[in-house]
This record gives sequence, C-alpha cells and structure tokens, in this order.
Amino acid sequence: MRLLLAGGGTGGHVFPAVALAEQLLIEEPGAQVLFVGTRKGLEARVIPELGYRLETIGMSGFVGKGFLSKLAVIPRMFRSIVQSSKILRTFRPDVVVGVGGYASAPVLLAAKLAGVPVLIHEQNARAGLTNRLLATLASRVCLSFEQTEGLSGPRTLLTGNPLRRALLHCPTLPSSDSNLLVFGGSLGARAINDAMFEALELLEPWKGRLSIVHQTGEKDWERIREGYRKRGWTDARVVPFIEDMGSCYAQAHLVLCRAGATTIAELTSCGRGSVLIPFPHAAGDHQTANALALARSGAALNLSQTELTPGRLAAMLGALLEDRGTLEAMASAAWSQGRRGAAEVIIEECRKLARKAV
Repeated sequence: MRLLLAGGGTGGHVFPAVALAEQLLIEEPGAQVLFVGTRKGLEARVIPELGYRLETIGMSGFVGKGFLSKLAVIPRMFRSIVQSSKILRTFRPDVVVGVGGYASAPVLLAAKLAGVPVLIHEQNARAGLTNRLLATLASRVCLSFEQTEGLSGPRTLLTGNPLRRALLHCPTLPSSDSNLLVFGGSLGARAINDAMFEALELLEPWKGRLSIVHQTGEKDWERIREGYRKRGWTDARVVPFIEDMGSCYAQAHLVLCRAGATTIAELTSCGRGSVLIPFPHAAGDHQTANALALARSGAALNLSQTELTPGRLAAMLGALLEDRGTLEAMASAAWSQGRRGAAEVIIEECRKLARKAV
C-alpha cells in the first residue's frame, strides 16, 4: 500500500502519524509512506530524523489570527492545493490520512478532487476545526474518544489514538524512590516550567529522594536548567526535548503535563497517574475536555492554569508522591482507559478504502 499522511504542527498530530507509518511498515515491509506538512511544524525536524520522507507545502494556520491574516490564508490555501495536487500525482497514494492541523486541509481537498480515498483521524475529545470542516470529505472518520464533540455519524469509528511502539509496553510502577516526569508537550509550556521551578523550594523535603525529569522546550531550557541548579536540584534531568519518552514513562511514578490527546493516550497506554494542566488557549478548549475525561475516571487530577500556583502545585505533587497507594490506584485507572491496537485498526481501515477504490 502507498500511504500519504497529511498534517502536523505539534507532536499531538505528528506522533500518531508516525505510529501509523510504523505499523504499516511492520505489516508490509514493502509499503511506501509519505508525510506532507510544513517547514514550520514539528514534522520538519522529527520526520526526517526518523528516516521518513517529508514533502512540505506553504500552508499556514488562521485560528486566532486577525482579519487581515485570515484573508491572507485564502490565496495561500489555493497555492497549497496546487502543491498538494502535484505531490499526489507524483506519489500516487492508495489512501490519504489526515491527522489534523492546518497542513492537512489542502492535501485532503486535493485528494478529494483527485478521487483518492480519504480517512481522517481525530485525536481529541473536542474535534479540531480542520477535521470538523473536512469530515464530509472523508470515507472514514476515526475517533480517539467515544464522545467526540463535533464529529458523529455512520462514517465514524472509535479506534483510540495510535501510539509509537516504544510506548506500548510500559511496566507497572517501579518500586524505587519516587520519580516525577514533567513536560508541556513537544514545544514545552512556560506556565508549567515557571510553576514547577517556583515549587522546587516548597518541595525541599523531597530533595534526595525524588528524581525529576523535566522537558522544558528549547526556549526555556537554559533558564529552567539554571534555576534547578541554583535551587540545589543538581541531579534533576532538565532537557529541551525527550527523544525516548518510553523510558521516561517507564521510570515515572507521577506525570505533570498538559492534556493533549496524544499525551492522554500515552498516559493510559503506559498506566501512569497525572496532574493535568490543560493549555487554556487550545482550539475549542479541547485540552480541558481531554483532562476532564481522564479525571472522571480517577486517573488524573485536573488543575486549570488560572488556578496554577507554586504552592498549590507543590501541595498536590507532595500529597500524591507521599501516597504510593493512591498512585497505584491512579495508574490502574489510567491503564483501564487505554485503547490499544489503534494503529492496527486504522491501517486495516485504510486497506478497506484502498480495495474499494480499485
């Protein structure tokens, strides 16, 4: 099969697409995979590093932009459709999968015009604008959450969120001293970085018996790393980006993070309790919907960014880390919410669409 994966921007869109590519190539070593995104998205760095082929188009986003910026997207959209059409003619995919993000829109429109079957995967509990607008073009719409706001109908299928293989076989909670994993998504989160840094002073009693791995994002890395050093947390691992998330989840007892859909899928696949701080400006506030869905199961605590203070954060983290029984219960609840095998199901749906198109 020849599979084209369109979309990107953030890890929440990029990594599910990577998981689909991994699964297809395991099942069909001779398959051909092509990613299409933009030069500004995370895909521009991650996809070539992983050894996959990437083509880029000149599309840009318009959510949250001013009126003139939104007008400028219109000619850019038409140019991107032309670019996408050329890519389709050259690669000749059997199926095009849209994983969300503004880069997917022109590719899916070009695929529809060319008569290529389209499948959409929505990662969030509240569908993104691109997927809501383009769902009518798709022969199949795959969902990560049973109740997904903005998408419904006979063409939808509950599959879960595909994960990279390194995240599919996480052990139970380690019996070692406590480990805390902190991250704010693939690009980092300043609100989490700052609150965690300020909370370190209040977590002083934990020094020497709490290990911390903190992904800051590139922009905050040096500042936060130096802050840890000045506070005396010299053994904390502070990095701009974590390449091996599987190992970090395996070692963690508790996770402090945003509530993007891929993060939720990782937490539930690995079975890890969490303190979730949804990004308040996410499109449609979908991260809050994600966080509430997990919190209702007992797998997480939801802390809104407006209520995020160093004192409250330190109190929550300290109470949870002190109670291994609660952490184990949260881990079990998270594990029970996981939907495994999503990549396999979605790839099989792609095959069905390809066979129908022949």
